[in-house]
Amino acid sequence: MDRDSGPRVPEQRTPEHGRNTGVRFSVLGPVRAHRDGEALPSGTPQQRALLTALLLRDGRTATASELIDAIWGDESPSQALAAIRTYASRLRKSLGSGLLVSEAGGYAIRATPGSLDLAVAQELSVSADKAAASGDRCTARDRINEALALWDGEPLASVPGPYAETERARLEEWRLQLIETRLDLDLEVGCHAEAVSELTALTAAHPLRERLRELLMLALYRSGRQAEALAVYADTRRLLADELGVDPRPELARLQRRILQADEDLARPAEPPAAPAATVVRPAQLPATVPDFTGRASFVRELGDRLATTEGHVMAVSAVAGIGGVGKTTLAVHVAHAARPHFPDGQLYVDLQGAGSRAAEPETVLGSFLRALGTPDSAIPDSLDDRAALYRSTLDGRRVLVLLDNARDAAQIRPLLPGTAGSAALVTSRARMVDLAGAHLVDLDVMAPEEALQLFTKIVGTERVNSERQAALDVVAACGFLPLAIRIAASRLAARRTWTVSVLAAKLADERRRLDELQAGDLAVKATFELGYGQLEPQQARAFRLLGLADGPDISLAAAASVLDLSVQDAEDVLESLVDTSLLESAAPGRYRYHDLVRLYARSCAERDEQQPLERQSALSRLLDFYLSTASRVYAIERPGDRLVDHLETTTYEGLAFTDRHDAQDWLYSEAISLLACVRQSTGAGTLRRAVDLLWSALDLGESGANSKEYETAARALRDAARTTGDARAEGRANISLAYVHHAAGQFDQGDREAEEAARLADETQDLMSGCWAANLRGAMAFYQNGGAEHFARAIEGFRNCGDVPGEASALCNLSRLHLATGNTSSAVDLARQGTEMYDSMGHALKGANGRYALGLALTKSGQFAAAADQLREALAVFRDSRQRLWEGMTLFRLAEIDLAARRPAQAAAGAEMALTVLRGIGGEWRRGNVLTVLGRALFGIGQSGRAQVCWHEALSLFEELKSPEADDVRALLTPVAAA
Repeated sequence: MDRDSGPRVPEQRTPEHGRNTGVRFSVLGPVRAHRDGEALPSGTPQQRALLTALLLRDGRTATASELIDAIWGDESPSQALAAIRTYASRLRKSLGSGLLVSEAGGYAIRATPGSLDLAVAQELSVSADKAAASGDRCTARDRINEALALWDGEPLASVPGPYAETERARLEEWRLQLIETRLDLDLEVGCHAEAVSELTALTAAHPLRERLRELLMLALYRSGRQAEALAVYADTRRLLADELGVDPRPELARLQRRILQADEDLARPAEPPAAPAATVVRPAQLPATVPDFTGRASFVRELGDRLATTEGHVMAVSAVAGIGGVGKTTLAVHVAHAARPHFPDGQLYVDLQGAGSRAAEPETVLGSFLRALGTPDSAIPDSLDDRAALYRSTLDGRRVLVLLDNARDAAQIRPLLPGTAGSAALVTSRARMVDLAGAHLVDLDVMAPEEALQLFTKIVGTERVNSERQAALDVVAACGFLPLAIRIAASRLAARRTWTVSVLAAKLADERRRLDELQAGDLAVKATFELGYGQLEPQQARAFRLLGLADGPDISLAAAASVLDLSVQDAEDVLESLVDTSLLESAAPGRYRYHDLVRLYARSCAERDEQQPLERQSALSRLLDFYLSTASRVYAIERPGDRLVDHLETTTYEGLAFTDRHDAQDWLYSEAISLLACVRQSTGAGTLRRAVDLLWSALDLGESGANSKEYETAARALRDAARTTGDARAEGRANISLAYVHHAAGQFDQGDREAEEAARLADETQDLMSGCWAANLRGAMAFYQNGGAEHFARAIEGFRNCGDVPGEASALCNLSRLHLATGNTSSAVDLARQGTEMYDSMGHALKGANGRYALGLALTKSGQFAAAADQLREALAVFRDSRQRLWEGMTLFRLAEIDLAARRPAQAAAGAEMALTVLRGIGGEWRRGNVLTVLGRALFGIGQSGRAQVCWHEALSLFEELKSPEADDVRALLTPVAAA
């Protein structure tokens, strides 16, 4: 039959409106059609080839000749035209005649806009180009990621014919171009560390694609891995010479030279990326400004002008200094609110508690700031330097105002300062920041008499003040013209309509009360607080005194209720009434805090006014009970069946109860700082044992890496206190907490010493549970020297005697690791499987993940890679859900080992890179060395031997410093590379 004679069309069909409603097509993967989510039959491969040819014409008509060429090319069958008609008829029946139409001697598909995944991807790509052109790189990244998410494997999968083959290659090339563009944007917005893993895998899959190599070099360089970046160039040059006989393109060579020269411009994006409103978090943390702000006109103008000219200039720092109560915070907040239009990317605020005995640690503040700027917990490093670097990178290109209130000294705030132009910092402190380079210093003194009277009048009312102007002047003078003192005095008067101004002035005229206390420095502020405190009702005054005893930076409503021994509702009523008097601040819904000076005053009141001194100890004891009771319930809901909770000190004050493990986790991590502060405060003989048990039951805070530094500090304080008081049981349990911290940090020698001492003390005090844990820990530490069997045997026996099934399962899984290390693979699998089944039988999700981790290792060693990977992926999901960053990173590392053993080096390299990213700042150098070793082997497997050598050299340096036997293995890996 003549190919050019079109099909007979008996009648021109009119589209049937409504028949095509809900029909969607996919070509970025298998060619499929769905109506309202239900798959429609697409027929034989040739029928799908016809559907493909029509879909990719974007609604245009394809002639019969064009369709025959598309499906069969030059080898079409004699009945090709009849086959086309048959395929079209079947498709029309499947799709509906309103979609597939016959016209002009051919066929067309009249799909609704947006019904083809390719068209959607193209629209997203155009949208990304527009966003990038306008400088909105974050939105551009999001649009490209949305487009890439539409791919479902190989495009036009299994569709035959020359047309499909050509289009398949075109679509795959377009996908790679989209990936390159998105990775380029990743680097522009500072996501270089995250990009390394993906680029490593892509360069393995497409070794001759030089743009990917260029992006990988840049990502490595910006991640501080200069040697690896240069090694990528060397690997690329050798590969191109061997495969194609050519040199790298000029762009790649130019990048190598810039890296060799440590070009500073490479360390940051070429242009600061603009942060779009839709994707970038814009914090607005400034406290509310007071509506009756008065005076300070020259200071407001001076500071405001400096902030208004920040854009395009060197990062501005202004530091306001003055005595307590002089109004530094009020002025700074007022100026900051007025300057908000100049900082459209947000405002950060923190009370650094510099006047107290426990000033805020910079790393803790940085963690809070990074979260407020949109950084997930898993991406926040542990060390101060790494957090400060990430903080500066996150602020680069943004215009953010940072208000650092109540700073202790310049050293405390230096890590908290933005590093680039456009942002600014406003600091308040009692001390002048003379050693803060480049800071604009402002010394704030007391108010002028007229300003002080204006403030007093705004609060009290014009009528009352005008009628007793002299008495009002006497009041503000008695307050020393300190704004905070004036505000408190005026508020008391405003709340008591039966008082006259003269009554208040007469009260302040008592020199025995005023002259001794209204002086410069803290005593001046204390006198002002005394005025407010004296007006409190008895229940308010008691709450004010007792709440000031707690050391934490703030306190939750539930914790405050325990201190006061009140119901939550009654406690809230009292606390809110204290907020109204300005003696207590509402830090957030359900959380309260004192100004640091108010806290000191409250404590002095507690020492002076509590008629029963034991009430102070009782209040703190109830707070400790609250934390211990609640933390033990968090522990129990995370670890059902674990008997540890039965061996903790008893409490008399009930804590919170949880039905959902995520709510329990949220409580533990949100209360971490206050909980650990309570631990450090509870080193006395009457509270020591409960404090030790609180630390033990809050083990996740130390083991996960989230609060390991604060956790270790608290554990050391308790251990030292226990030694001083001679409490061997408490000392042993504190040793266990320290051993866990050292194990998580990879400090196995130190951890073993603590565990050994814990075991000795457990025997001495007959502390059975402590003895089980210590033995299990000793075995875990000894495992790294291929020992520990006797410790595990003791642990298993002890846990069985205690009826602690999860503890026994833990020891069995640890013993499995030892069997694995000594070559007993079969028994290692059995032990790990036994431990995991014990966990599962009790619904133990978190520890069950630890069991699957051990089982995954054993199955890997036995060559059962697929089963091992399944176990480890299950564990990985739980670790991520439970915020266990250490074990999340180690599981990614073990999956990389499986990929390597299964000869999938590209996947192994990507997995090892992800493990390095998650373990950044936690886990210790020994674990980092092992990950680097596997990464090097994976890179060597994909032909990047130069970069592999860099990884091995770094791993060797770490192992040699640790005197670890793994150093010999790494030397063996380096020898053939060096010889080559």
